[in-house]
Amino acid sequence: MEYSNSITLIKNKRGCYDLDTTKGCAHGVANSPGGCYGECYAFRSATRYGIDFSKTVLRYFGNYEHRLSIIKQVDRADMPFIRIGVTGDPSENWEHTLSICHMVAVDTQLSLFPELKPRKRIVISTKHWHNLTDDQLTRMGDLCVNTSVSALDNKRLLNNRLVQYNRLKNYCKSVLRIVSCDFNLKNRIGRKLDKIQRALFDNENTLDTILRVSANNKYVTSGIINTETKLFLGKLSLVSMFNKSTYFGACSTCPEMCGINM
Repeated sequence: MEYSNSITLIKNKRGCYDLDTTKGCAHGVANSPGGCYGECYAFRSATRYGIDFSKTVLRYFGNYEHRLSIIKQVDRADMPFIRIGVTGDPSENWEHTLSICHMVAVDTQLSLFPELKPRKRIVISTKHWHNLTDDQLTRMGDLCVNTSVSALDNKRLLNNRLVQYNRLKNYCKSVLRIVSCDFNLKNRIGRKLDKIQRALFDNENTLDTILRVSANNKYVTSGIINTETKLFLGKLSLVSMFNKSTYFGACSTCPEMCGINM
């Protein structure tokens, strides 16, 4: 079974509104079985419901009424932003993603309906499986792009993501979303990755995202990362927490709001 190709606005358990332009992540699954770092929650959720997460499905508006309905929902959402890139990576098709972003913003057609003007920022979370073209960069407008990186990324992917994060700075709000870990400094690989991670945090506009893991994750069983049990949304989770003061809870009370408050 595959995801539906009809675009929706969904509020998830963390309180974040998802307006994904793609569902599924062909590149993420191809790069790492089980999704990124072997711990992709979207992959696990899709598998639970019998959905093939390895197939990327583009999401569309069925008609103009559908589009207006989504815009109204965006306007009523009780958060100052909506996210694209929750259950799929928008970089799988940047042209499609930008088209949807522009369709939920005020344009000539929608200016006849000023009450429908979305007052929400759009935050795009991506690993840049495909890079934006120079032309696409000029159309980023008021978007806030979270470039997801980790010291766990291989060198080629990490370097490319840093390049894209820096390219974006000249065109929109560019945030480096670091999936961090408490690396075990007694482990040779852990020490090496800790050094890479600290260099990542030397960049400007960085977000710290805590890695939730399973006990059988290869980085846990090999002793590369340290873990602890924390309460997350009412349930105990095994996490690897680099900065003990990093916010870990519902989106509605997050001080950074995916970077728009930075």
